[in-house]
Amino acid sequence: MDIKKIIVVGAGPAGMMAAIRAGELKQDVTLIEKNSSLGKKLLLSGKGRCNLTNACDLDLFLERFSDNKGQFLRDAFRKFFNNDLMRFFENRGLRLKIERQLRVFPVSNKSGSTLEVLKKDLEKNKVKVCLKAALKEIFFKEKQLKAVLLSNGETISADRVILATGGVSYAFTGSNGEGLFLAKRLGHQIIFLRPGLVPLETRQSYVRLLKGLTLRNIRLTFSDGEKELVSPVGELLFTHFGISGPLVLSFSGKVADWLSEKKVVTLRIDLKPALSLEVLNQRLIREFKANPKKSASRVLKNLLPKSLVEVFLDILKINPKKQANQINQEERKRTAGLLKSLPLTVTQTRPIEEAMITRGGVSLKEINPRTMESRLYKGLYFAGEMIDVDADTGGFNLQAAFSTGYLAGESAATTA
Repeated sequence: MDIKKIIVVGAGPAGMMAAIRAGELKQDVTLIEKNSSLGKKLLLSGKGRCNLTNACDLDLFLERFSDNKGQFLRDAFRKFFNNDLMRFFENRGLRLKIERQLRVFPVSNKSGSTLEVLKKDLEKNKVKVCLKAALKEIFFKEKQLKAVLLSNGETISADRVILATGGVSYAFTGSNGEGLFLAKRLGHQIIFLRPGLVPLETRQSYVRLLKGLTLRNIRLTFSDGEKELVSPVGELLFTHFGISGPLVLSFSGKVADWLSEKKVVTLRIDLKPALSLEVLNQRLIREFKANPKKSASRVLKNLLPKSLVEVFLDILKINPKKQANQINQEERKRTAGLLKSLPLTVTQTRPIEEAMITRGGVSLKEINPRTMESRLYKGLYFAGEMIDVDADTGGFNLQAAFSTGYLAGESAATTA
């Protein structure tokens, strides 16, 4: 195999894996990173614990990508999937564990443990790491790759370039879209960039009173007036601007699409998904009969988090000091109804800079899924969040980054 000069741009999970794989195949690899350190965004993943991948099977895995775009990743996953990734880390001394919903984490619960493995493998495979250097330009002659220009003015000859610079979310980590803008200048179509896995802002002011409250074992129903999205049972977090948490993030992409179409998006929170409305009504009858002299607020503390009770009664227009034996049938039924359907109106997503991932990116039509090579320029490859694929929380996006990086690195090294 001829030794090729391979430049990898971006030291996130996709870029590091691409560099490692090309280095394993004895290529001359240089990894360029604009930050002063590697894996800045990786350290934030999984709330600092690094949800590496998900242990579910391939078909279920692909279903977690939006708009059926996971099908584009079949070749990358055949080459390097979740079991391969887990073996990669375990063979290098990182102990892993599988938690609920088949999410895979390091036993250490530290993203830094994952990053250290990748750093050591970069060194082992003699990858040259160039920090505090941004890519400014890629030079082609008759669409044949020739060299790259760095922000420090240095020009480096190159036979292959792998762009893995990420999207525009979490901009403070350095993800400012520079690789996407460069790809666009080269003539690639960039699918509209929008936030994914992002908190939502709501119209109702009472959410500010609930800031920091986490609701567990609840179900959400989003509606655009015509269609509904019903969540599994899970968690929601109230913030000063609206709502966040796993369930909200998982459905935020579709909600963002509805909002972009100028639709009114409503949300109903089922606080007691395990109980039917009738069963809940009977529960309230028993609670009120058992505590006739207690105030409505004290009785509802048996059913709701303390900080939610006052807001709940304010929505119902029931005096919190009103005794249980004074609650009439109509008020009791409204209480049961609100427990099953606490309403919110979603006004917008938080800015894309605050999103966990970027939706959109280099059009899949212009990338060969079997190699990750550009269909417009020979020798140019894409990996990671730059590509127009995005998925739910749970390790799916990180696996896509590692897999596309691995495939791009191998293809760059082995393609004639």
